[in-house]
Amino acid sequence: MIGGAVGIAFAPIFVRLSQVGPTATAFWRLALALPLLWFWLSLKVRQDERPRRPAAGIDYALLIAAGLFFAGDLGIWHWSIYYTSVANATLLVNFMPIFVTIGAWVLLDQRVNRLFLVGLGAAMIGATLIIGTSFRLSLESIRGDLLALLAAIFYAGYILTVTRLRRDFSVATILIWAGVVACVVLLPLSLVSGERFLPVDMRGWLVLIALALVSHIGGQGLIAFALAHLPAAFSSVSLLLQPVLAALFAWLLLGELLGPSQALGGALVLLGILIARRESQAG
Repeated sequence: MIGGAVGIAFAPIFVRLSQVGPTATAFWRLALALPLLWFWLSLKVRQDERPRRPAAGIDYALLIAAGLFFAGDLGIWHWSIYYTSVANATLLVNFMPIFVTIGAWVLLDQRVNRLFLVGLGAAMIGATLIIGTSFRLSLESIRGDLLALLAAIFYAGYILTVTRLRRDFSVATILIWAGVVACVVLLPLSLVSGERFLPVDMRGWLVLIALALVSHIGGQGLIAFALAHLPAAFSSVSLLLQPVLAALFAWLLLGELLGPSQALGGALVLLGILIARRESQAG
């Protein structure tokens, strides 16, 4: 799960460097990953591992739902940036663990105790300190803020759906189905939005390929693998490590400064994850 957080922490860097529009970037992230995922799945078949294929209606419904949730998360969050600040959009989408915790309790019967909630609260406060120095509430940005919160709900739906799917299906199978469904949704959206769809040179393609390899296959692949072995609520709290790492990578690679509040926020996120992990081990 920590490895997955490292992978997706690079995503904002690649999105910032992308030469195409935000929805097109999301589409290419998934489309460029699909050939490698199919190759990975074919290797499993050749080795006689025979990953399970969907057989019942509920299998297809869950696999399609994973793709729709992921497309909603990426597409809605990117659109939220048009109507609010990057700081607001990033902070509000990281409210995802709250929705995962509620969903895991209601849908998966994964209950949490007060100690876990303390850890969740500490991690959320830490994430707020990291991102929230530029956070602003205003009537002009309310539409974008609500879209970012909606993206958090979609991402929570994706985490919960993948958690359920990992009982029966391999990581490659889930990512292929989710990727194909999400591409079907994101492709027309990117084309009708009027944004740039194709990179202007090889450097632009390399950024998109890196996004597909590092953040999608690496980041989301490791997260999907971990969801078969960790409670969904704890996994979502662990993913709050992503804004910590994103801020660190932005400092190292883009020269964005880190202040004392961000350092304190990073420490609180780590403390919250440790508390939540201790509760999960005890449970």
